[in-house]
Amino acid sequence: MVTNQIREILKDKNLKITPQRVSILETIFSLNNHPNAQQIIDAVHKKNPNISVGTIYKTLDTFVETGVIVKVRHIDESLRYDWRVENHHHLYVEDDNQIVDYINDELNLLLEDFFTKNRIPGFEIKSVKVHINGKYIQE
Repeated sequence: MVTNQIREILKDKNLKITPQRVSILETIFSLNNHPNAQQIIDAVHKKNPNISVGTIYKTLDTFVETGVIVKVRHIDESLRYDWRVENHHHLYVEDDNQIVDYINDELNLLLEDFFTKNRIPGFEIKSVKVHINGKYIQE
């Protein structure tokens, strides 16, 4: 993602556009693999070693609070970050511990229809995410 697009994302979320925020968000987009905080820190420091770890953590929290990114809990309970905020699901790949985005509009409609017909009493559903655990096989 180019810097102008990142600046637009920050502007749309009413966030001050700082070099640190731009660098951190560029890094998250470039990693494109649901990185954990340490992976983000390491990648940011390769390009911008002067951005403090505290600034990175604070920026990640701000991005999550404002909906720029979302937190994803891995099956090993570690916390990861996802730049894709629209409705999607995740494949948890056992072989290499990666998380892969799974986008399927038909599944989204199926889930929406199911929970419209089968409301949970006293509970307001904000979103439904499917976590699919498995591994890739040769076909």
